[in-house]
Amino acid sequence: MDNKIYPLELLYDGECAICRFDVAHFRRRNGQGLLTFTDISAPGFDPTPYGRTREQLLARMHARRADGTLAEGADVFRLACGATGLTGLKAVMEFPGLRPLTDLAYTLFARNRVWLSRRFGGIFARLTPVCDGNSCSLPGARS
Repeated sequence: MDNKIYPLELLYDGECAICRFDVAHFRRRNGQGLLTFTDISAPGFDPTPYGRTREQLLARMHARRADGTLAEGADVFRLACGATGLTGLKAVMEFPGLRPLTDLAYTLFARNRVWLSRRFGGIFARLTPVCDGNSCSLPGARS
């Protein structure tokens, strides 16, 4: 893997059910440890090292590459997919004819993320795996 990119620090909104869903799935697939996760809604989070305000970080998904540069929007998902073995999905998102569409889709999602999370958060919460040690299960699933 590219040592200018990985480890990649994903900055996410822990108060957003859809964001927690995505992060939980990336955590499950993070066997090589190429991703780290920072909840920007956590008390005491300081946006200063990222050169952005908390509001700017909340407006779009951001990630800090190993070289310190920031990625944002759909590029974060492309990099995270590459780190977690989702290379087919990454290839689709990078395909020249589809890349602008995935960028647009992410922009539309980001603008409506709070409303979508409020409206459909319960569904995502039920589908978000809970991981403890080496095993993950859906909430309420029997062991």
